Amino acid sequence: MGDTTGLVLAAGGSRRLGQPKQLLPYKGATLLDAALDLARASPLDQIIVTLGGAADEVRETVNLEGVEPVFVESFGEGCASSIAAALPRVRGDTLVLLLGDQPGVRPEAVRAVAETGAPMAACRYEDGRGHPLAFSREMFGELGSLHGDKGVWRLMDRGPVVEVPLQGRIPLDVDTWDDYRAVTA
Repeated sequence: MGDTTGLVLAAGGSRRLGQPKQLLPYKGATLLDAALDLARASPLDQIIVTLGGAADEVRETVNLEGVEPVFVESFGEGCASSIAAALPRVRGDTLVLLLGDQPGVRPEAVRAVAETGAPMAACRYEDGRGHPLAFSREMFGELGSLHGDKGVWRLMDRGPVVEVPLQGRIPLDVDTWDDYRAVTA
């Protein structure tokens, strides 16, 4: 297996929350710090984070040490635009997608999907398929041509996808204030 790149998707504008969720307090730092700490603790050879909404505040507040930020001009168009913006910087043969607002993912999950060597891999939690997701370089062309927030899921629905079984429920991601209260409880 060649090098593995982690791509932390954190360019969203946080429309539903009304403020940058990347900067919400979480365990003494921010929600995005937690996602980047996960990436640093995972077996990744390169870490990229996409920034868009609140990019200046994120650069001032979040620890970006060891991480390559990529600014996404079209961040309001969904995560597919973030993936497309980051792909030219990816050095690894495997790309692992992580969400910047999902602090409950474990490094073991990153390792498990990255090590499949499959064109597409996902975590299979007790309640469904979830992040992190992994893609081999042969899928990068298709990843780069996706559109919107659900493009990755539509690509995976076409399959085939290797599913890595993990215990527990899909870790919560923060889209609403109720989600935030749940991850900080």
